Amino acid sequence: MKNILIVEDEFIIAILIEKQINKLGYNVIAKATNGQKTIDIVKENNCDLVLMDIKILGDLDGVQTMQQIRTFSNIPVIYITGNSDPTTREKAMETNPAGYIIKPIEIDVLKKAIEGVFN
Repeated sequence: MKNILIVEDEFIIAILIEKQINKLGYNVIAKATNGQKTIDIVKENNCDLVLMDIKILGDLDGVQTMQQIRTFSNIPVIYITGNSDPTTREKAMETNPAGYIIKPIEIDVLKKAIEGVFN
């Protein structure tokens, strides 16, 4: 079973994403709300994918967090964000994401993005 890390600072959204991930047959290995915890989880666990919100708690945003993770891991990332402005998207693309989904999340879009990573 594939292990997915959810990085989302809004509790309700994180729970909803987790339920969708479980319905798709994947395991949510952990949920994080900030960049440093995300980095620690990726270092310490066998994660197969990160679902990353861009605006998260702490000193690092989602893109900065992935830039740091890229120094030690090529783990796939799918950004899930309410932020669709071109500058943010351009910065996110520098981390070579597997996807970029705009909130609100549609289950079919999420499923297609995840299947694109694992198939």
